[in-house]
Amino acid sequence: MSTPFRHTQPPSPKSATGRVAEVYEQISADFGIDRPPTFVVLSSAPELLAPAWALMRESLIAGPGSRTGKELAALGVSLANRCPFCVDAHTVLLHATGEHALAEQLARDEDPASAEHERLLDWGLATRVPGADLRPYPFPDEQAPAYLGTALAFHFINRIVSALLTEQLLPGGLQRFRAVRSIAGRALSRTVRRTPEPGAALPLLDDPGPGPDWAAGSPVGPAYAALGAAARAGAGLLDADDLALVHTALRDWDGEHPSAVLRGFPRRQERPGARLALLAALAPYRITDEDVAAWRRPEHSDHCLVHLVAYGAFAAVDRIESALALPAALREHQP
Repeated sequence: MSTPFRHTQPPSPKSATGRVAEVYEQISADFGIDRPPTFVVLSSAPELLAPAWALMRESLIAGPGSRTGKELAALGVSLANRCPFCVDAHTVLLHATGEHALAEQLARDEDPASAEHERLLDWGLATRVPGADLRPYPFPDEQAPAYLGTALAFHFINRIVSALLTEQLLPGGLQRFRAVRSIAGRALSRTVRRTPEPGAALPLLDDPGPGPDWAAGSPVGPAYAALGAAARAGAGLLDADDLALVHTALRDWDGEHPSAVLRGFPRRQERPGARLALLAALAPYRITDEDVAAWRRPEHSDHCLVHLVAYGAFAAVDRIESALALPAALREHQP
């Protein structure tokens, strides 16, 4: 039987108990999709699953601002990261918001007809470049925690998806057909068009801390802090030289995609762990079976691989987030 998963075999969602089952229940209620592979793939490392969901929920789904606007920003992020699975998913979700013409314009690789929509899409695209001038925001400053949280959530999710899932959103690539996209979107419309209570994902987290300044006073902050803490735990799978190599590469990264020959990446025979982490950060779609096999040892479970990929993915997110400048208007709104 075909599976959307690459390199790992996550536990069956039907066997989920405890915190994992709680996360699946909330995803079904608030996202409208039962056990989506984007989150099931993280269930091999449950400590990553809850905060990844919490960050997406509290920003994209429950955060302030237009769901259409945040879907456009997330689509821009996914285009910038070359994640076709997520690009297709956000196109379907735009159908779910009722923006059928917009969704199909973007599916045809056309510019949005609305200047406002184009600005939101372009803003999402620009977020891949650390230190890019993202202001003036194409949304009110008070909505910045939700929009920035959405962008950073999908910089993480894109990388997990590209590394560990196939590119096909639906079996057989059915998402390529307009009628299928529209029907799938309409099936989600009731859930997408309501805004659930902010903060409901935070009880799924363990003492996450307040989070960064740009999310001060918002549930997005603790969710971001929790995901960072969980993802950074993957550093324990690398030695000091590997970590120094990853840190140096990310420090100098300017948002560009690596060349076809992966110039400057460590060789898989010499530093396979550092290579996997850097690929997860900069070009997760380039991770091959050979890259994974070169690193895996009998002691390296699926839990370990998911953690290593998450470490690399969040290293890129951290590089982007640390280069954000907080506008004066946002500082004035801090409690």
